[in-house]
Amino acid sequence: MTPPVAAPLEAPAEPDVLAAGRRLIAELGRGKSIPAERFNSLVVDRIADHDELRAALFRLVDVTPMCRDTPDVSRHLAALLGEISEPNRTIRLMKRTARTRALAGATGLIARTGVRGMASRFIVGESVDEALDELAGMWRRGVSSTVDLLGEATVTEAEADTYARRCEQTLRVLADAAPGWPSRPHLEHDIHGEVPRVNLSVKVSAMTPEARPDDPARGAAGARDRLLALFRAAREWGAHLHIDMESLDLRETVTDLVFDLLSRPEFRDGPSAGMVLQGYLTDSPGQLDRWIEWQRSSGRTTPLTIRLVKGAYWDHEVVEARQAGWEPPVFLNRGACDRNYEELTRTLLANRDVIRPAIASHNLRSISHAIAAAEAVGGADLVEFQVLRGLGDDIEQALSSLGYRVRTYSPIGDMIAGMAYLVRRLLENTSNDSFLRARAGTSDLESLLGAP
Repeated sequence: MTPPVAAPLEAPAEPDVLAAGRRLIAELGRGKSIPAERFNSLVVDRIADHDELRAALFRLVDVTPMCRDTPDVSRHLAALLGEISEPNRTIRLMKRTARTRALAGATGLIARTGVRGMASRFIVGESVDEALDELAGMWRRGVSSTVDLLGEATVTEAEADTYARRCEQTLRVLADAAPGWPSRPHLEHDIHGEVPRVNLSVKVSAMTPEARPDDPARGAAGARDRLLALFRAAREWGAHLHIDMESLDLRETVTDLVFDLLSRPEFRDGPSAGMVLQGYLTDSPGQLDRWIEWQRSSGRTTPLTIRLVKGAYWDHEVVEARQAGWEPPVFLNRGACDRNYEELTRTLLANRDVIRPAIASHNLRSISHAIAAAEAVGGADLVEFQVLRGLGDDIEQALSSLGYRVRTYSPIGDMIAGMAYLVRRLLENTSNDSFLRARAGTSDLESLLGAP
């Protein structure tokens, strides 16, 4: 008989959450000054309150890789700024500079350099070989990574084959390099034993051109052989394969395919694998119970890693639902979403005997709550924290200093493939309800630790 899913842990006492938060804030204050973080704050302050400027600059980010030369970048910048209906003094100066023939080359060069600089904040390299030094440097600093390959849009079988080959090559290159990295015990072991040094995040929709909600079986069939080969490669090289989650209409296709493959006897003892749970979905508690039940009954000796995120497709889900006349499947109230995230965190920790909880957040309250909940039942070995490269650099340093296992989501890809990812990250960082923007707008970080 399969053991039941353990109920969520009791919520930690608020003084314990606040104490954990204060320790984290103290480490943030002691951390080295990060130029990227200063740049991030500047971007937030300058464009978050100006919708038209934000749209113009994001469109420039999108078009820059296709521009012929730096004057062409400058012309696009001038045209986009010219569409702003009520330009302030800074915008008027930028527009005049971009339109001045003598300055067009320099302006375009500055704009192109700025875009590439932003991209390099979020993207660790254009190829896995180029990224190796940075990934090794992160490891030496006490931070692990999960690599994500950008440019995953797939509309043909050939593109799906190319994506799968890139994934397998990335696993091989990392598996060859990682044994040469220095020992980092807190990154390599937890209560379950060894934690793989190599970690790759993949998208099932990139493994088939047939992934669509109206025919889930067809999408699963198209991706099956490619994903099966990746699981076998990960097992051979001792790597972890993490399955990213996308929009809700593909969730069941992805879940059923992954669990069907991992249930095969050949994968009883590996590879290490994981899924992503989106906490902004109102049915996420039931989904988590289902995943834990599967893990308990699967017979696998390797725990399932569950990366808990808030979710990156909120607008998509709301628009799709309203167009269809349905109730949106996501929490419309941020406080309700945050409370659900905390309950999911406690459910993951309550089922730590079969689950590796991975708390992916830049929210000081959510992180502090997870620290307090983990400390109440064991400590740092029970949980991993995950952040996005370029957005969570200071949190990454602080958590590592506190002795927690930290993993940074590290995209790899060329400029054109990375533009959509870059714009999504910038939108996340400058949206009106962004936690990162709230952090940039206050020096009193403790005010961000209140219960949702």
